[in-house]
Amino acid sequence: MTTHHAGPLAGIRVVDLTSTFMGPYCTLLLAQMGAEVIKVEPPTGDVVRYIGDDRGVGMGPVFLNANRGKRSVALDLKTPAGRGVLQRLVTTADVFVHNVRPEAARRLGIGYAEVAAVNAATVYCALRGYGREGPYRDRAAYDDVIQASCGLAAVQGAADEPAYVRTPVADKAVGLLALSAINAALFARERTGRGQEIEVPMLESMVTFTLLDQQGGYVFDPPRGAAGYARTASPFRKPYRTADGYLSVMVYTDTQWRTFFALVGRPDMAADPRYRTITERTQHIDELYQLVEKELLARPSAEWLAALSRAEIPAAPIHSVPDLFTDDHLVAAGLFERVEHPSEGPLRLARFPVSFGGSHPDRPRPAPRLGEHGAEVLAELGYGPEDIDGLVAAGAVIEEET
Repeated sequence: MTTHHAGPLAGIRVVDLTSTFMGPYCTLLLAQMGAEVIKVEPPTGDVVRYIGDDRGVGMGPVFLNANRGKRSVALDLKTPAGRGVLQRLVTTADVFVHNVRPEAARRLGIGYAEVAAVNAATVYCALRGYGREGPYRDRAAYDDVIQASCGLAAVQGAADEPAYVRTPVADKAVGLLALSAINAALFARERTGRGQEIEVPMLESMVTFTLLDQQGGYVFDPPRGAAGYARTASPFRKPYRTADGYLSVMVYTDTQWRTFFALVGRPDMAADPRYRTITERTQHIDELYQLVEKELLARPSAEWLAALSRAEIPAAPIHSVPDLFTDDHLVAAGLFERVEHPSEGPLRLARFPVSFGGSHPDRPRPAPRLGEHGAEVLAELGYGPEDIDGLVAAGAVIEEET
């Protein structure tokens, strides 16, 4: 018999002041691992509520995806009473996370010193566009700006025309880094009993992300060659047209290339000095990718997929987003769950993709309406009904609209 638990982070309370993509993605993952996440929103709500919100109720599809597993409390932190509620909430927090710029955080009284003075055991995580030690520290930053400034847009585009990745990859990658940093700090707290401050800057994080494979000759000082990675920069690295569609084919190792040369009737190429090792192949990658492009045109996709699978060469069809929901593997893996949202009806959402052998996180609650759990959370903090009514009347706490 399998024993079900509430996940490896059960018992951890996260006070979440993040908005848009980066922070909510981080706290979504914390919630999916079993943490209790209380989303503290301004009276107008997280701006992402209104992306694709065709009903005008602040429950757009991005918000529904990124804020599962959380409870919402709407506070006006510009009022002393609102800040007082937050301060009491901080006393219960294992993790406090926000994406407010340093100067604004100081004005709101949510800097590390203020939070630690209330609860020294809290793991405090500030998600920022730029690290506070540099001159950009108070600049606004969004994903596109960071893709540009970290070098990713130049790498993604052609030599004379930079381009953005068509998903907020900086937000999501930095959200993952913040998740790992928070969990590391929680582990350290188990050993020391002390919380600590974490700063996760987008620019610095994405520069390291980009340079991992793109630094090239600039790894050496002075540089020994050009920056970049020839294989990913090749204009012939692309989905390849077949006789009836497109495929992604990734021939990479010595064995895979020898097998591919034999598969297309060119076993002689395996002995060519230009193609024998990964060093030589990288220098002549355009020629090899042009060969793949030419050969794939000769047969239909299904025939190629069967042949490449037998040859153990990675290949896949090009999926659209709707295709994902009918993919045989994803369906068999049970990635998608049908969830009944109390106000938005049936939803189809992807579950947490990681499995834990020793603990099984429960399915997270549906994404909350703005201020949905305000009275509930305040009561847990010791506020009585009259206190809550007074906070609502003063505009410090916003009740959900019904």
